[in-house]
Amino acid sequence: MDLWNSLVKWFDSTQLQRQIADVDYVGLFTNPWFIVPFGALLLWFIYKQKWRDLIIIAIFVAVWYVSGTPYMQSLIVGGEIRIEKLLPVIFGAAATLGVVIYLLFGRSD
Repeated sequence: MDLWNSLVKWFDSTQLQRQIADVDYVGLFTNPWFIVPFGALLLWFIYKQKWRDLIIIAIFVAVWYVSGTPYMQSLIVGGEIRIEKLLPVIFGAAATLGVVIYLLFGRSD
């Protein structure tokens, strides 16, 4: 239990949640230092027909987008988790994880 508490304390000290919430999405996707290599990566995957990798990147971007929606911000109200809003998130995460596991281990290209 002591290890868990120290990990939670370390995670809180990194302020990772605040950093993710403060990301300027418009600035990121209009910044050529990000969009040119990202676009080149996508074009390379299309050229090499690596559909599995493209789907995984699309899932990553979608999860990143969904994590910043007002729905996700309303999961915790007054320091308490709202279970009626949490259950769809858990089922969606399980389905997404199932798709990723299937893509990585369930089939071959």
